[in-house]
Amino acid sequence: MENKLPYYMSYPMPLIYDDERRERMDFEYMKSMYPEAAKKLLPYIEDECDRMEFDGSMIYDEYPDRLQLMLVGKRLFDRAKKDQIFLETEWGEGGKKDREDGWLRDLIQVMLYQEVYKRRCDYRKHCRKYYSGVQL
Repeated sequence: MENKLPYYMSYPMPLIYDDERRERMDFEYMKSMYPEAAKKLLPYIEDECDRMEFDGSMIYDEYPDRLQLMLVGKRLFDRAKKDQIFLETEWGEGGKKDREDGWLRDLIQVMLYQEVYKRRCDYRKHCRKYYSGVQL
């Protein structure tokens, strides 16, 4: 009798999807370890990226416009300040507050770029799998 492979071994493609699931779980775990300030900002950033996530969006351009991303970051900063997600005691007084605001702006920009990067990767994976046909 000839040696036949079990069905699941003859078509190993589903294992590709397991890698994506593991990547997603790893990414979510890393986000759960963010410092408190970043955890407070994360819903704002994810919400803004959800609004920018559509076909033809500037986040999917080959080279996203830096000025546009900086304006998005400024809008996020203004929303966070308006909603007062940080208490005054966290920021200090006077000149120190201005320094802390700069730090917060930088943190928002970095988190925004990270989220855009992740969504661009997911978008490319999605397009490659479902629309290109041959590049599975």
